[in-house]
Amino acid sequence: MTLPAVLPPASSAVEDAYARLAEVYSGLRIDELKPGEPAPAGDGWVGADELAAGGPALDGYLAWDEAQILRDYGQPARPDVVAAFGLHRYAWPACLLITLPWFLRRRVPHVPPAHTAYHRTLGRMAVRVTHFACLPGDPAARLPGARVVRDEDALRHEVRSAVAEHLGPLLDGFGPRMRRGRRALWGMVTDEVVESLWYIGGQLGEERRAMAELELLLPGTAKPYVGTPGFRVLTGPSGEQLPTRDRASCCMFYTLRPEETCVTCPRTCDSDRVTRLIQGV
Repeated sequence: MTLPAVLPPASSAVEDAYARLAEVYSGLRIDELKPGEPAPAGDGWVGADELAAGGPALDGYLAWDEAQILRDYGQPARPDVVAAFGLHRYAWPACLLITLPWFLRRRVPHVPPAHTAYHRTLGRMAVRVTHFACLPGDPAARLPGARVVRDEDALRHEVRSAVAEHLGPLLDGFGPRMRRGRRALWGMVTDEVVESLWYIGGQLGEERRAMAELELLLPGTAKPYVGTPGFRVLTGPSGEQLPTRDRASCCMFYTLRPEETCVTCPRTCDSDRVTRLIQGV
């Protein structure tokens, strides 16, 4: 992606990307904290570092998932399934903290867990961005905390590093409750990176570009991530081109509905995928 030749002076590296997200997706609002502004706490807010610690804050966070599963599916879930749902519901939006400014503006904020708060029922996140990476020629390079990297490949490395910096500690908190090995946990992170940006790319009218960017971001050899985005294109009965992918990890939904599989589950056959994609299921 080539930056426009003329851009207005930047006051924030990420504000416009987060504002664009709010325009196309009502399920998540990201607010950037001003210098000296305290992070929100209480009344449903939880710090990402509290979740990473794996103590009472995580217990309270997962109690919401446990109650939701019982309410919506009429049966309790295994503790590892509850933890997997809870991690997914945090990691999906958390990846966008980093990947969306990269996708839209070629800026990669580094947001450690201690700089992030989350309110799950309101669909809100609050973040403090103290440093970020950008490309040569970006007006934001003049902002405090900017670090200019040489090219697109170096910027992709920054994305992978920033996501790992943020979610790695969360795996330490959730992991013991999920009964999965480290590779499986990073497979889940890989899926969250891909599926969140893929979805928002579609909402922005840039699904194909999002797919292409993600394939470059995750070539299959970038550790600790697991595999490639796994994109494929199926053909519908009238010649429709239907993008799909195969997940790197299991979402565990089958434990609640054994007869159902997710549309991106490797166990879902292509004919079923075509039917469900056409129906928008």
